Amino acid sequence: MQPIIIALWPVFALLLLGFLARRSGFPGEDFWQPAEKATYYVLFPALLVERLASAQLAGDDSIRLAALVVVVLVVAAVLCCVCKPLLRLTAPAFTSFFQGSVRFNTYVALAVTAALHGSEGIVLAAVITAVMIPLLNLFSVLAFALTSEQTFSPRQLLMTLAGNPLILACLLGIALSLSGIALPLGLSSVLELLGRMALPLGLLAVGAGLNLRALRGGGRALAAASLIKLLFLPLLAFALAGVWQLDPLATSVVVIFAAVPTATSAYILARQMGGDAELMAGIITAQTLISMLTLPVILVLL
Repeated sequence: MQPIIIALWPVFALLLLGFLARRSGFPGEDFWQPAEKATYYVLFPALLVERLASAQLAGDDSIRLAALVVVVLVVAAVLCCVCKPLLRLTAPAFTSFFQGSVRFNTYVALAVTAALHGSEGIVLAAVITAVMIPLLNLFSVLAFALTSEQTFSPRQLLMTLAGNPLILACLLGIALSLSGIALPLGLSSVLELLGRMALPLGLLAVGAGLNLRALRGGGRALAAASLIKLLFLPLLAFALAGVWQLDPLATSVVVIFAAVPTATSAYILARQMGGDAELMAGIITAQTLISMLTLPVILVLL
């Protein structure tokens, strides 16, 4: 337990530091949106391209890991649809519940993986990210398209996916890895330096985005999404890792991704596509805070 707590402490410390910095007005309200934008459009894509380009993605291990991620996400999506009539959710509330149940905070997952497993874990995390991000964006947009009164054409859906910088970075990194074309040394070193900034700045931005007032009124949707995301999915991922016969490192990394809170980007999608943004903010805040307790316990037990 102690080694895991020691490894996770810097991650949670940065989350809390970001929260306290924004509430105290430091370094100023104008800092956080550009910082989050730089992380999303530049630093995080640089990390993904650099890691994926140098990773060995071919082979049965990568295929089994990718297949496991797909199954976990499909099961989670189906479970959310089953829960919709049971929870008696409106269409906007369901989309927030759906995102809160299936999406993963990649910043937190990568930071925890790096803290526990170093560069070897980051390579596996990049493989999971390459599968997870396109599929989750597709599922989330489809949830809005199928439940909202608005109409979404296939072209709009494709444009949404094609404009995602994380998807583009994953595709570029995978293409470089499979083709055997190495990044030029000068470019690789620049991407590595940019990637080093992605996780600490991303964690600070996640903490800065926490909204304690949004916790009011979350109700059954917030509770159900948190149970699915922070308890059911880690147990499912661990069970499937045994069925898939993944090695201990891959099992640990996939459980980390399953056990982290939902993505902060879910709030932006909820606001842009007519979801319940207030509920989404509450789910993000609640899961981020709860995961500080559940994540160490899950990792120790599993």
